[in-house]
Amino acid sequence: MNPIKFCKFHGFGNDYIIIESNELADIENIGEFTKKICHRNRGVGGDGIAVIEKVEGAADYECRIINPDGSEAGFSGNGTRCAVAYLYYKNLWNAPTLKLKTKSGIKHYEFLEREADTFWYRAELGKPNFNLPDSDFTKSILPDESKKDFMLPILFPNDEMVVSVFYVDVGNPVACVFVENFETAIINSKKFDWRYVGQKLESLTEIFPERTNVVFVKIIDRANIKIRIWERGAGETSSSGTCSIAAAVASALTDKSDREVSVHAEGGITEAVWREDGEMLITGPADLAFCGEWFCN
Repeated sequence: MNPIKFCKFHGFGNDYIIIESNELADIENIGEFTKKICHRNRGVGGDGIAVIEKVEGAADYECRIINPDGSEAGFSGNGTRCAVAYLYYKNLWNAPTLKLKTKSGIKHYEFLEREADTFWYRAELGKPNFNLPDSDFTKSILPDESKKDFMLPILFPNDEMVVSVFYVDVGNPVACVFVENFETAIINSKKFDWRYVGQKLESLTEIFPERTNVVFVKIIDRANIKIRIWERGAGETSSSGTCSIAAAVASALTDKSDREVSVHAEGGITEAVWREDGEMLITGPADLAFCGEWFCN
């Protein structure tokens, strides 16, 4: 088997391995392949892979995002931005705008500028969906959709803790939890580790049958929020485009912030806008880390 060519990009440290689909023609199981190549010690290392392919019709290219645990994501804000940057870096696309087909619909990318091997884009991601995933639990508590409450209290009996979750689907499902701080977070008089809670919420399949991303949100002021991220299939990440815009939407809808906010993650600041017409936009960079070849074993 020939070596597989790739380039690794990252958005604020949230790193993705970009591979053209024809490079994977001989790969029988893309999930197992992704687990190997994303391994931090034995592989290239990454928060996922982005597989891109030229298409005809309503979109210019198609992008699939595979998580490091082998599952496929509906979308990734940083991952797709890295994929688009790859296309510009390789001179496969140089128009000012690009339409990208994803599992959760077509997204629009506007090229803003390039500084060395850093590429900046504004992305239109569509409109948020606030409907909880279809499950027996959801049906039991929400027999009438008109009575739905955005804040969903979730009880963890073993921890004697109730966590209030704001759920929104932004192309990926995201459970948002508002906290006063991260290191000594208190909810319902109980101290909790946000990573522990994030892992538990991600895997709460009674409510989220396909699991969920989890973002913890601290309000700084109406124009700035801080987040910590637990991503479905990846665990803790330094940044996430989908979690950033989900946090922005949740903050605005609960009147904790304005519709345009700077989202401060550990990796960097994503500019997020939830327009009055419902469209979500994020602005951020994609940085080239390196390119190479993967020899399958």
